[in-house]
Amino acid sequence: MTSDGYAKIIVRGTTRASVDDAWALITDWPAQSRWIALTQVFVVHQADGVGTRFRGRTRVGPIQFDDPMEVTIWEPPVDGRRGSCKVQKFGPWILGTAEIDVGSSGADANRTTVTWKETVRLRGVPPVLNPVVRAMGGILFRMTMRKAIAELDARQRGVT
Repeated sequence: MTSDGYAKIIVRGTTRASVDDAWALITDWPAQSRWIALTQVFVVHQADGVGTRFRGRTRVGPIQFDDPMEVTIWEPPVDGRRGSCKVQKFGPWILGTAEIDVGSSGADANRTTVTWKETVRLRGVPPVLNPVVRAMGGILFRMTMRKAIAELDARQRGVT
């Protein structure tokens, strides 16, 4: 838990895809619909990076809620160097940020690491329950990362 009452969730995945290819897929907001459980992602305002607004709509049976977001930092990779972006969440239920960082994996320049950090607060949920939010969010985001990395690796092998 952060000092401001937000839960922090960090997941990482490594792929043989290039930094540029990983960035292109991970920041393809509608593509995230393939990885995030029970969620469809829609772009509602396309900008060139900063200012892009999109919405994740999560549905479980008849219950659904929207998670509106806006890109506030956009630093795509250049010449295979690290890229990062930050997204502000300002919905009625989920508040906080998501940060995505894509870069080469240190000593192994043939591998790319994707880091996804969520700093979130669920409206109406007291901070004392952040360990539960972090645990459940961790499960969800690890599953999401595994699916995204699997798609990147399949593309790298020429399997789509």
